[in-house]
Amino acid sequence: GEQAVELYFKNNPDVLLMDIRMGGITGIEAAKEILSRDGNGKILFLTTFSDDEYILKALEIGAKGYILKQDFEGIEAAITAVYEGQSVFGSQITQRLTGMVQKQEAFYTEAAGVSRKELEIIEQVAKGLSNKEIASTLYLSEGTVRNYISNILLKLNLRDRTQLAVFYFEKIKG
Repeated sequence: GEQAVELYFKNNPDVLLMDIRMGGITGIEAAKEILSRDGNGKILFLTTFSDDEYILKALEIGAKGYILKQDFEGIEAAITAVYEGQSVFGSQITQRLTGMVQKQEAFYTEAAGVSRKELEIIEQVAKGLSNKEIASTLYLSEGTVRNYISNILLKLNLRDRTQLAVFYFEKIKG
């Protein structure tokens, strides 16, 4: 891992192909170090690990791609795509990402007992709409919207609409 960082800055490659697990620091840690010093770096992970945690960390630090070694036929195309500024994720990774997003939304809403209608209202609050605007958009009365919001705040143990909007962006939409 340390060598990867050293060689990156010595050779300044167009695209760095990196594994997750390496000797010393991990590929994720090495990539984080590289991208903190070179915000334009293009890192493509090529690994056998399809763990949700690794995928999310790679995205979080700004990697441009994540493909599995068993998809080796597509390595050249993936490197070219990253070089041209695209983000690349193998089909298995894309399926996992979709599943992670759906699980995250379901977890926060179902665990709190938030109904589909309440989720719609939360989304409207997060867009900055007033009770009157939400009522018009969702074909409800303004009083009904007010009641929904009060119930949602209680369920989620939040103080006000601002906290509700923050909750939406942090917990539901990520």
